[in-house]
Amino acid sequence: MHPTVLITGANRGIGFEIARQLGRLGWRTLLAGRDAEKLNAAAQALAAEGYAAEPLLLDVADPGSIAAAAREVLQRGLTVDALVNNAAILLKEDTALVTNPAEVLEKTLRTNVLGVREVVHHFLPLLKNGACIVNLSSGGGSMSDPVGGWSPAYCVSKSALNALTRQLAYELAGRQIAVNAVCPGWVRTGMGGARAPRSVEKGAETPVWLVAEAPRRLSGRFFRDKREIEW
Repeated sequence: MHPTVLITGANRGIGFEIARQLGRLGWRTLLAGRDAEKLNAAAQALAAEGYAAEPLLLDVADPGSIAAAAREVLQRGLTVDALVNNAAILLKEDTALVTNPAEVLEKTLRTNVLGVREVVHHFLPLLKNGACIVNLSSGGGSMSDPVGGWSPAYCVSKSALNALTRQLAYELAGRQIAVNAVCPGWVRTGMGGARAPRSVEKGAETPVWLVAEAPRRLSGRFFRDKREIEW
């Protein structure tokens, strides 16, 4: 039986490429997202390449949608071997913490941090012991690198996601569930833009490694290019 991975924000960009690379390795993918049409198209594209992929409606900013998606997976009789929290937002109006409306930070945190917590909460009963959780973070969330001055609400959310990753790793250690964060680098996606120096294939490489190859004893850590980096 194929191991199963659930990937949020999987209809395009890094999430879709993670699904493709894991499909190549024999994984069954649940493509989670909030747009049914785009999800169906992504699943069909992967199926055309010979990979097992199924769409799953899930809006990470809506706890009710997350709960409904977990019930749907349960009804399908599936358990989950890996969870990749890839979905995130970076708002165009995210230019300054002090002068921007508070809603910019609130909306960003709701999706990029609280949404991850809700997905883990609702899918935890479906995660196998010895599974893994991979959270897509950013160098912008680093507490050791200099502040870059770009998209500060997004960067704050990724710092919070890194902290969430460490706490989840501690709480889930008893079930041998590895929880790690990944900085994929600046990648040519809809979010990263055409000028980004990295390919989507490179951006997906480390999440795929953590899911399919890395030992589960690696947990509560931050990775870039398959190497641990400072928080």
